[in-house]
Amino acid sequence: MPLQSMTGFARQEGTAGTARFVWELRSVNGKALELRFRLPPGLDHLEHPARALASGRLTRGNLQIGLSLAARQAPVTAVVNRDALAAVIALRTELGGLIDPAPLRLDTLLSLRGVVEFREVDEADEERAARDAALLDALARAFDALRTMREGEGEALRQVLAGHLDRIAALVESVEADPSRSQAAIAARLAQQVSTLADSGLDRDRLHLEAALLAAKSDLREEIDRLRAHVVAARDLLAEGRPVGRKLDFLAQEFNRESNTICSKSNAVAVTAAGIELKVVIDQFREQVQNLE
Repeated sequence: MPLQSMTGFARQEGTAGTARFVWELRSVNGKALELRFRLPPGLDHLEHPARALASGRLTRGNLQIGLSLAARQAPVTAVVNRDALAAVIALRTELGGLIDPAPLRLDTLLSLRGVVEFREVDEADEERAARDAALLDALARAFDALRTMREGEGEALRQVLAGHLDRIAALVESVEADPSRSQAAIAARLAQQVSTLADSGLDRDRLHLEAALLAAKSDLREEIDRLRAHVVAARDLLAEGRPVGRKLDFLAQEFNRESNTICSKSNAVAVTAAGIELKVVIDQFREQVQNLE
């Protein structure tokens, strides 16, 4: 399953019955799958199946789902208001002795307000069902198009993140290979620190204890090993391709924790510089991870 970005756009239009419609989907970053609908009046019942279509294709993202529906001119029918017609005929009979009655003509009756009404023909249940099916089918295609776009951006992000991981791995190796971490350099540094402690008047046992603490404090072995392990884990997640944004975000936090420790323990300018650059690259890595599903 390819990686997906959480940003994307899709548009799908078509006709359903007597109406022309347009679906528009907009997706941005979100902690979970959040759906917001803008549906025309009378079509709120489409929201439930639309949510099912979305959850079957996406797991994270803040989506705005809008439907525009422009109905064509619907067929009309003429309906005679028989109560109004009877009232007109009764009035004609009532006034027949007062006014010279002329024969009633059809065009006269049609011109009388309320006698004949023109109404749109109501959709049959079958027509409404066919319209809804056409709308949902188009929405499914729109979600597929959105997912394709998100996967394309996800692949681009994968390459960017892989580049960041390569840089992190290279910086970790530069810390490992720094001359300050050689046995001779460490021994010289400890000897200098022990000499400083000896001048303070500490007894021999306390001196050995302080030397051991200094050695432990300056050792970067654990941080380097953990960073290497985190790089391997992150590469495996990128290769896995499922929704891994949250896991990579957690690893980014762990990367940052180890780089902070390296900076705090460092006794060499080069190691400190590498630790600071590590923090910069890790921040860039985490910023891009925020876009992943």
